[in-house]
Order: sequence, then C-alpha cells, then structure tokens
Amino acid sequence: MRVSSEFDGGNIEVLDYGEEGEVSLAIRPDHQSEFLQWFYFRVSGARGVRCRLKITNAGNSAYPGGFEGYRVVYSYDRQHWLRHDTTLTGDVLTIEFTPEHDAVYLAYFAPYSMERHHDLIARAVSSPGVRHLRLGATLDGQDMDLLQLEPAAHHTEVKNCWFISRQHPGETMAEWWMEGLLDTLLDTASPLTRALRRQCRFYLVPNMNPDGSRRGHLRTNAVGANLNREWASPSMERSPEVFLVKKAMSRFGVDLLLDVHGDETLPYNFIAGTEGLAEWNENKQSQLDFFRNTLARLNPDFQTRHGYPPKKPGEANMTMSTAQTAHLHNCLAMTLEMPFKDAADTPDRDYGWSPGRSKALARSCLETLDRYLQSGLMT
Repeated sequence: MRVSSEFDGGNIEVLDYGEEGEVSLAIRPDHQSEFLQWFYFRVSGARGVRCRLKITNAGNSAYPGGFEGYRVVYSYDRQHWLRHDTTLTGDVLTIEFTPEHDAVYLAYFAPYSMERHHDLIARAVSSPGVRHLRLGATLDGQDMDLLQLEPAAHHTEVKNCWFISRQHPGETMAEWWMEGLLDTLLDTASPLTRALRRQCRFYLVPNMNPDGSRRGHLRTNAVGANLNREWASPSMERSPEVFLVKKAMSRFGVDLLLDVHGDETLPYNFIAGTEGLAEWNENKQSQLDFFRNTLARLNPDFQTRHGYPPKKPGEANMTMSTAQTAHLHNCLAMTLEMPFKDAADTPDRDYGWSPGRSKALARSCLETLDRYLQSGLMT
C-alpha cells in the first residue's frame, strides 16, 4: 500500500505507515505561505483493505471549520466523484475507506487539472466567434488565458461582461462552474445563448491562478500571494495574474463582473456584493438585489439568507477584485461563493456539492443575466 500525490494539483505528505491500512498524513502548505486546506492524493495497492487515513494537521488548516461535517470526495476513474464520511477529532481528520479497486483518488473537492483547463480552452477557440488572448505569463511560465466571445451581430449598446474564476486555486468548483458557463455560451442553437451573444461581449478567465493550481495550493500563487488581495496595486513580480487581467479590463472596459469562488465552511451558494464602497447607493443596491433574487428564483441550490455580512459604505476592501473593479468601472461586481461541503437546503448524499451542480448553477447565472439585461437596471 502506498500514498502518492506527485501529479498535477496533488497535495499530501506521508508521515508514517502504521499497521496494515493505517497511514498518517499531513497537508502541505502553499509555497511561501501558511495557507493549507487542499489535498489530493492516490492510494494504491489497497484493494479490499480497510484503510484508516489520518490527516493529522486538518485542525491547523486555514479554515478548520471546513472539516466539520465534511465528507471527502473519491474516484476510481477521476471522472466521477462520490462522497464518503470523515471524522474530525481534535486536529485529525480520519477517513476510513475500503477501496474496491487497486487505486483510488481522494480529494478535498473534485479536482480540475491544468490538462482539463487546456482542453477547455481548445474547445472554446474551435467555436465561431471566440478569440483567445494570451495576456502574458505567470511566475512559473504558464500562459494566462483570456477568452473573448464576440457579439453575434453589431449593436451599439453591447455590454462587456467579465467572468473570472479560481483566484484561489483550491476552489476547483469555480472552474467546473466556468466549464458550465462555456457549455451554454458555445451552444449557438440555444435561444438563451443567441439572446445573450447579441447583447454582450463576454470575457472569460477560466483560471486566474495556473501556478497554484498545478502546485496543489489552496489559496496562493507561486510566491505565496493571495491574488484576491492584490487588486489595488498588483505587480509583475508578485502577482502578474492580477496585473495582466486588470490591464485587460482597462483596455476593453467592464460593465459587469462575476468573480467565482468556493467557501470552505458555509454550506450554501450565495453572492457577496460591494456594499462597502463609498459610492454605494440605492441604484447599485437595486441591481445587486435583482440579480441575487432572480438567481434564487431560478435555481433552488442558490439562496439569499446566508452569506457574508455586507460592509458599511466606506469600509470596502479595495485590494479585492470586485471592490476594485466596481470602483474603477462603475459597474455591478459580485463574488459568487459555492460550498466545498454540500448545499444545506438541497443536500445530495451521494455527491454533495459537485461539478455537475456547479455547471448547472452557471447556466442559471446566464439566465439571470438575461433577465437583468431585460430589466433595464444595467447601466
């Protein structure tokens, strides 16, 4: 029996092999950072063996509450990910599992590999009306990909709608969501797609943090920078990912931004706005309320009762993407959060919150955008 994680997005350290089937493990922190939470590893040579996998530093993670009531995901083929119970005792997260095959993969959430990312980009650029822009390179030398979906016909009132995901690389549900978004936007037979692509020019950054993704980080890039705290003054030396995307936003303009994330602790889907901006007013509140309330009506997995408490006007964190973008471009900018656990109001015992549900939520967000455009609130 062996545990390994030397693959794209892998993260675990083996501390000790004990009695048959028992292994002591530790999550490796992000490089040059104390953030740790994401794990992804393979157990091989243990078919039919009752394994007792103990992650010894779970209680010292960035969000220890994320492991309370948490159910791990596992897969034999890395395509279908199911849930399995865990136990948190003190700092130790224990996974008792008997593999049915020679190798099984376990992860904090269903992984989204860089290879799948490149497949997503390749599929998009093979579609009509889609341009790929290489904005530059990350610190590890990976490409920063921007997809531009041109309007199907010329309109003078075309809106520039931006969707970015995975600033925090361990929040893989965000790129699953982005895949769902592209599934809809590339379906030119869909009336929804046709309506949106007449009115909008879409800009998509499916992965804001390629280096952290490949390295198996939770929250930071190659030098330990939390990208969603870099938007006030990004640099090519510390946060080229944000520097390049922010520069592209200035070049093309922004009428709407949705920044897609995952929350380790809260078992809900919700949207956080930019109420903390000094210039916040009733019109901006009406825009935010319309979007959130409409999405809640369209998708039962989304709700508006639970989330982050709004900041008071003038208390916005201007290092974050939405506050900075809303301020610079005078637009509606929102953060969409999805759970690592399950959606408490609509639980699924087998899958929990999952790639498929993330993708379905993306389509609902586009349906909401369509209604938002029709409302006349978008300025």
